[in-house]
Amino acid sequence: MLSMSNLSPSPGTPMAASPLTRACLEIDEYAAGLGWDQPARLFALVDTAKLKKQEPRLAGQLGLDQDDAGKTSLTPIEQDKLPAGTPLDKFLGTVAWPDAVVGCALTVERLMLPPSAEASVPEGLNDKQLSKWVAGHPERQEVRLTVAVLRDGSRESAVRLREKDSSTEVLTGGGLVPGLAEALAATFS
Repeated sequence: MLSMSNLSPSPGTPMAASPLTRACLEIDEYAAGLGWDQPARLFALVDTAKLKKQEPRLAGQLGLDQDDAGKTSLTPIEQDKLPAGTPLDKFLGTVAWPDAVVGCALTVERLMLPPSAEASVPEGLNDKQLSKWVAGHPERQEVRLTVAVLRDGSRESAVRLREKDSSTEVLTGGGLVPGLAEALAATFS
């Protein structure tokens, strides 16, 4: 069951060159509007023109403008909440998409360390111990990662630091979060 979200870009969302980048930034802006300390959110990406043509009623519910039918764009549709207590990698291993879905995206909050801190990571820590160590590190940064992939292999990411929580400070790039992009791409296998 889908829970629809109208993810219209806010006035602060920068214009982006590709439809995938625009979709990624729209999702980032939507997540920013919900505030921090939110659960991970999964989105289907559908071709907007096809959605308008095949599902005009749904397109209307989503507030999609009929006047921009010639534009190439993607519409993010938020999926049901992820199951609590299930590790993200295990959950993504259960996801399959219908043919109408041309891509997907995920937004998730994490703690990150700068590359300079990698040398000081203690050896032999399990995942739980490593998470605790990172959480206590003085250089940790809270980030929101939004990663989007298409069936054709295209990828985009948006990274927002909590301490620089502004749409003008969001970093974008296809290779920023390669592990998560791979996991999302695998949902189309």
